[in-house]
Amino acid sequence: MRTERDIIGELGLPDGALYGIHSLRARDNFALNYRRTNPRLLRAIITVKKAAALTWAGLEKSVLGSEAGAKKFAAIAAACDEALSRPDDSELFREAFITDAMQGGAGTSTNMNVNEVLANLALRGLGAPAGSYHVIHPLDDVNRGQSTNDVYPTALRIASILLLRELSDGCAALQESLQKKENEYDGIKKLGRTELMDAVPVTLGAEFGAYAQGIARDRWRLYKVEERLRQVNIGGTAVGLLGTDDRERRALHQRYQFGIIERLRELTGIGLALSEYPMDITQNNDVFVEVSGLLKALSVNLIKIAGDFRLMNSGPAGGIGELRLAPMQAGSTIMPGKVNPVIAEMTMQAALKVQANDYSVCAAASRGEFELNAFLPLIADALLESLSLLERAVFLFRTKCVETLSPDPERCKANLQAAPYFAASYAPLLGYDTVSRVIADSSGHGAEEVLRTMVRRSL
Repeated sequence: MRTERDIIGELGLPDGALYGIHSLRARDNFALNYRRTNPRLLRAIITVKKAAALTWAGLEKSVLGSEAGAKKFAAIAAACDEALSRPDDSELFREAFITDAMQGGAGTSTNMNVNEVLANLALRGLGAPAGSYHVIHPLDDVNRGQSTNDVYPTALRIASILLLRELSDGCAALQESLQKKENEYDGIKKLGRTELMDAVPVTLGAEFGAYAQGIARDRWRLYKVEERLRQVNIGGTAVGLLGTDDRERRALHQRYQFGIIERLRELTGIGLALSEYPMDITQNNDVFVEVSGLLKALSVNLIKIAGDFRLMNSGPAGGIGELRLAPMQAGSTIMPGKVNPVIAEMTMQAALKVQANDYSVCAAASRGEFELNAFLPLIADALLESLSLLERAVFLFRTKCVETLSPDPERCKANLQAAPYFAASYAPLLGYDTVSRVIADSSGHGAEEVLRTMVRRSL
């Protein structure tokens, strides 16, 4: 066992533990047993730490003239690489990153956890035992020039952008699949429906074309919102200001500030830019509300499309039956042969979860006070879950539902012929009330011949 100390007291830790006293307190304080901090967020934080370490390594050598300092930060950057090379289900991520996603302190505990793990990984790389913080310190070195208040929101923006790109690509593929069906089914006439009641004829292809248009708008909205996520406050420290009046220290920090942005661009492939007003980024989280709102819009379209598929697939004997969704699994433990539209149902449930998460994002973002929002961990957890959930749902919906479904042209034709869709074309000739009375008197049977005869007599 090793002993570590903080402002509150002492705690014992296993000798080989990569986390430290701050992480241990956070684990015990926030023992909700909910779920750990999202790995995508952890990776983004580690990437920020790497950018900072590389920047400081360069400044230590070129500005401060310290080879020892440069080597220290090179060791931290190497520790970042080691952590980033491990998969999400690796021992490192399971055993070292121990903070719960839900935590007080605006994400400080997660930032502390990452700082301690990287410090101890760097110490291990130098051949020093864990906890040798006189060599490399989690806060003085790994967190140098940083605050949770600029690291955490910057990392959340990076993680969100990367997931948004994946989701946008998924929407593009779904749009393409829907458009392919639009072309394939262009010649299949069917009964249109409004408020679940018989309406005028449409084509099955036109319906798929309308679905594709909705997804196209989602794709475009998700693509455009990245512009606002690229504005970051890294280097702004606690409240978005440099926090020093000392000219030399301020000049050094400004070099660091612009250096870390450049490094982050290189490491992430994202055109990040330092906000002209970093305090705004620290204070306000409306951009995450905007992103979540766009995810909610996508979820609405997915629910609508998947819901239509379920209805058109209904049957096989007593329903609409105009589409046949591919059978994926047995649908009942008591009714042999029953098959349910499970992929459509899964998609709708994932989309409903995203809508629930949107409320959490909105509520948490509105709870910020003055220079910080303490509820950013909830925003991060809900938003990243929604992004990941939708990316997978869109992929599965496309590959297991849209691309595998097939039409039933005969059922489309039968449903169309059984309905008095022709009534709308006679209303301008005979009057709305007259046509309505003929349809009602005939219960739809033989009504078209009656209307045709009435038109001939009126000529």
